[in-house]
Amino acid sequence: MSAKQPALNGAYYGPAIPPPKTYHRPGRGGGLIGCCCGCLFSLVCKLIISIVVVIGIAVLVFWLIVRPNEVKFHVTDASLTQFNYSGNTLKYNLALNFTIRNPNKKLGIYYDSIEARTLFHDARFDSDLLPTFYQGHKNTTVLSHVFQGQQVVPLSGDQVSELNKEHTKGVYDIRVKLYLKVRFKLGKFKTRKVKPRVTCDLQVPLTSSNGGSSSNNSFETTKCDWSR
Repeated sequence: MSAKQPALNGAYYGPAIPPPKTYHRPGRGGGLIGCCCGCLFSLVCKLIISIVVVIGIAVLVFWLIVRPNEVKFHVTDASLTQFNYSGNTLKYNLALNFTIRNPNKKLGIYYDSIEARTLFHDARFDSDLLPTFYQGHKNTTVLSHVFQGQQVVPLSGDQVSELNKEHTKGVYDIRVKLYLKVRFKLGKFKTRKVKPRVTCDLQVPLTSSNGGSSSNNSFETTKCDWSR
């Protein structure tokens, strides 16, 4: 009788079992395209940042060299000899003197268009074009204009009430708006046209036919506001 073989411990001592095969499907260049897109986006961002920095430096250098100052507008004199309202029609005679000061040492200004509008409590009653001109460095220009005539101006109840109050006082609230088209000149370089606005809020006493004021008030020089 043959001897019994010892029981196996469960381990396998046969030939090695090869690992399962894995197959890698070749891509279609997606990684390369993504890399290119990322590089392009980064390049565009750097280019935009560089342009912004260059423009900022150019503006700073321009400001340091030129030191631009705001143009100053004043109404130095105003004469109102007629301001009668009847039947929705306003008859008026308003003479104004403007001074325009260019305080800049290196900037000249071309005034290509100046439209002046006159209003009573937001109701426009006249508009006209003022002469165009070129203004040199550190120069003051005087403009005079007369707004005269009659216009149909439908005033609201509140506006008529204000008109009656001011007629009693003999002083009228009149707003003048200037709509400009200007170009600035630095050496031989000229900017494109810009369109600022100038607003003048005036207290104008009514002047009688003999030249005297109907009130104890006299017109005071008024500074106008420059805005864009």
